[in-house]
Amino acid sequence: MDIIREDEAVLPVVSREVQYSFSVYEALRIIGGHVVHLDDHLHRLAVSCRDIGLVHPFSDHDIEDSLDRLIAADSIGDATARIFIVGGPSPLLFITYADLLTYPDSYYSDGVKATLYHGERFMPEAKTSNLLMQYIALEDARKHGAFEALLVDRNGFVLEGTRSNFYGIKDGTVYTAPDDKVLNGITRISVIKAATELGFRVAYEPPRFDELLSYESVFISATSMAAMPLSHIDGKEMRKERWKEVLDMMRLVRKWE
Repeated sequence: MDIIREDEAVLPVVSREVQYSFSVYEALRIIGGHVVHLDDHLHRLAVSCRDIGLVHPFSDHDIEDSLDRLIAADSIGDATARIFIVGGPSPLLFITYADLLTYPDSYYSDGVKATLYHGERFMPEAKTSNLLMQYIALEDARKHGAFEALLVDRNGFVLEGTRSNFYGIKDGTVYTAPDDKVLNGITRISVIKAATELGFRVAYEPPRFDELLSYESVFISATSMAAMPLSHIDGKEMRKERWKEVLDMMRLVRKWE
């Protein structure tokens, strides 16, 4: 595998696999030249490939070696990296990076806004490039001045965000969707561990969209944001009783990187 300039990287536009988004990806944080939770990301990448039947020749060692060579070649310190695999008769592997995605302190101290979008992600346990619904939902959220869109299933449960996992806190319990209904995020594993360390019980039961105001606090998590409180959903102000604990979870997640 070669290191090439970004403007030299191309995808075959006539490829059926490219046109049908038969591909998987992982987004990773690089901190101080070290890839955070690499083994977990490689495991999830393999699971995503398995779930959609994407067979490729790239071993974990190949991918890790390519990451190491890219970090060394460009003297990467802090960055957001992306592993992207396209399937088909001639599978393709691309590893790219960009500036580390970070957010203002105010996103944590003041919370962020979200909207609700009624729709369910296709094959939620696989991290694929089939992201049309997420794109539409997030663009709609941005038009309304919101940071994220939360996906509501046909039964009225809030399962996850377009790029995040979702949680509600009530009566000493953190509520979140079961693993088979959402993408089991790498950061979600750390959030659940942090919640347990802080004395919360964890219930794999997603909140209903019409009961969100009954929760003492609601929040989201992802690789780039750790744990981030939500201040408003669809224009309604959310409760803030547990924001301190949400921020404590965020700090623990970052500490474990």
